[in-house]
Amino acid sequence: MMLRRGFILFLPRLVGLLVVACCSVSIVYMLACTPKGDNQQLALPRVHSPTAKEGYEAILQEREEQHHNYIISLKKQIAQLKTELQGRSEQLRNVQNQYPDPLDIRLDHSNPEKAQSNLLAFLRSQVDKAEVHSGIKLSTEYAAMPFDSFTLQKVYQLETGLTRHPEEKPVRKDKRDELIEVIELAVGSLNNPEGDSNAKHRVYTASDFIEGIYRTEKDKGTLYELTFKGDTKHQFKKIVLFRPFGPVMKVKNENVNVADTLVNVIVPLSKRASKFRQFMQNFREMGIQQDGRIHLTVVYFGKEQMDEVKSILENTSKSANFKNFTFIQLNEEFSRGKGLDIGARFWKGNNVVLFFCDVDIYFTAEFLNSCRLNTQPGKKVFYPVLFSQYNPSIIYGHHDSIPSLEQQLIIKKETGFWRDFGFGMTCQYRSDFINIGGFDLDIKGWGGEDVHLYRKYLHSNLIVIRTPVRGLFHLWHEKQCLDELTPEQYKMCMQSKAMNEASHGQLGMLVFKQEIESHLHRQKLSGKKT
Repeated sequence: MMLRRGFILFLPRLVGLLVVACCSVSIVYMLACTPKGDNQQLALPRVHSPTAKEGYEAILQEREEQHHNYIISLKKQIAQLKTELQGRSEQLRNVQNQYPDPLDIRLDHSNPEKAQSNLLAFLRSQVDKAEVHSGIKLSTEYAAMPFDSFTLQKVYQLETGLTRHPEEKPVRKDKRDELIEVIELAVGSLNNPEGDSNAKHRVYTASDFIEGIYRTEKDKGTLYELTFKGDTKHQFKKIVLFRPFGPVMKVKNENVNVADTLVNVIVPLSKRASKFRQFMQNFREMGIQQDGRIHLTVVYFGKEQMDEVKSILENTSKSANFKNFTFIQLNEEFSRGKGLDIGARFWKGNNVVLFFCDVDIYFTAEFLNSCRLNTQPGKKVFYPVLFSQYNPSIIYGHHDSIPSLEQQLIIKKETGFWRDFGFGMTCQYRSDFINIGGFDLDIKGWGGEDVHLYRKYLHSNLIVIRTPVRGLFHLWHEKQCLDELTPEQYKMCMQSKAMNEASHGQLGMLVFKQEIESHLHRQKLSGKKT
């Protein structure tokens, strides 16, 4: 299709070139026929000279021959351009017939043979368009598409994903099955070579496979290059396979109206009144003022700071004229899972979208719509990956002052990271939460309950939408590693704390702070001497 588009773009240019050439002929002819100025006049014979008449005739004849020859030359050039245009047009028609436009491919059940032929032609064209037979020019090193490598047992990957392992056994079933299928196809190809079918050939097995590399071009397909042992120590067999992607197919076209879709934000809480005040500022601006289709359920454990939390709620209710909130108080030890479960079941209205939230979360009005659009009762639940903020005092330590919270919420590698190991913030319809069985109420305190619920959804027939979102942030707060933890637990806690404090580079700057200051001091002294 890229080749076809190239010809289509070239045709108007060629026609334009032809027009310019014709215009040039006219202009040159006019200029050539225009009499020269006084300073450029030819030395003509004198009027009273006996050879005056013959001289004029000779000059005019010479000029006529020059113009005639020039016109013949231009006509030849125009004829060549016309021939080239005709050839290019013929090539374009051949390409159009050979590589149909993916938008023109239709699964025409009335003519299945034509539909199959068009699809096969398109799939073959994907190989030609991909970077398989030759390289393509890239603008920068960031545009290069790296390969991942694999053996029979391991995959070596640049994008480590949730496991964080640069080397791992393929965990995802689709990736595991994909590589097994490719190796089996390569072995089959080696054992059935093209050519003389009667000749004796070595029988290859998967144990002869040494290593492979693969990469995926999102709009074309996946390229695999596999290396096998050859007949001798220094001989190898190389198999190149390509899995072409088919044309884009329309699956659904629907209107989604979320004007009446209410989101019930459920927040379990114990103490932390100052954090709750900050949360309510965000809730008031984004939830009440900008969105307006929202309910807040606060499940509070214990009585300490409870009056302060209730006062914050009541003040917001009065100042913003907001009545859509529920306050539930429990006289027992804090349990995040139990708080969310009680808050979800307490709702007595129609089926509603539940957003399980924490007090140290910042969300935007756009996120609330993402919450609505990515949930569907009996069909889909939403597990957004939020952006976790680093310690502002480290990030902005070299500044005169720390910027406001809104100015800090920037998605960059220096300011935070995607919290892809967290599953606590989630949106689902209440009916799906109840049908799945809710939280495991035996889990106390923080942690564990979110992963348990997430796995329940994964084991069900519901579609789990897991994606990074730009409107959901985890605000930094100091992580406490308690003394009663075992040495191994304490070590893990400190590693987690380090990951939440700053980026690798920023932590390195802290480690080498003294060395950097010494260097700056030496530079300063050196400058004074000179």
